[in-house]
Amino acid sequence: MGIDLHAGWLWAIGGLILLIAEIVAPGFFLVFLGVAAIATGLFTLLFDLGLGPQLALFVVYTALAVMIGKRWYGEPDGPDQAIKLNDPGKRLIGRSVTVVEAVDDHGGRVRVGDSEWGARGGPAAAGERVTVTGVDGNCLTVEPSRTLPPA
Repeated sequence: MGIDLHAGWLWAIGGLILLIAEIVAPGFFLVFLGVAAIATGLFTLLFDLGLGPQLALFVVYTALAVMIGKRWYGEPDGPDQAIKLNDPGKRLIGRSVTVVEAVDDHGGRVRVGDSEWGARGGPAAAGERVTVTGVDGNCLTVEPSRTLPPA
């Protein structure tokens, strides 16, 4: 006297095991197989499919899940993230920094975190806040931060 499980339930249980395995050991691929297995199990329960159509559905659902996942998670930080990854200067664009030595078109220095960078642009006096607008080698291009006039 054994347990007789419908094939749809086996697919669904297998899918849940894959989703749990993804949580335990994240690699972000088992989730696609788990979702495909659960979808295959639901269709097998609804339409009482044979083994051949079950396997075909699993392959199709896996491909769909991977394509949707790649589109959704492919480039979460935008297409230029790879460029910024190995170029710390480009990551500073848009950041507000403090002028250490007066900045003009010929040069100056700004404090970025705990380091100092050469800068051009401005003009800005020491102690003022400026915004990084670009990077030219190891020299930052800055412009005065926009502030509201005093009331």
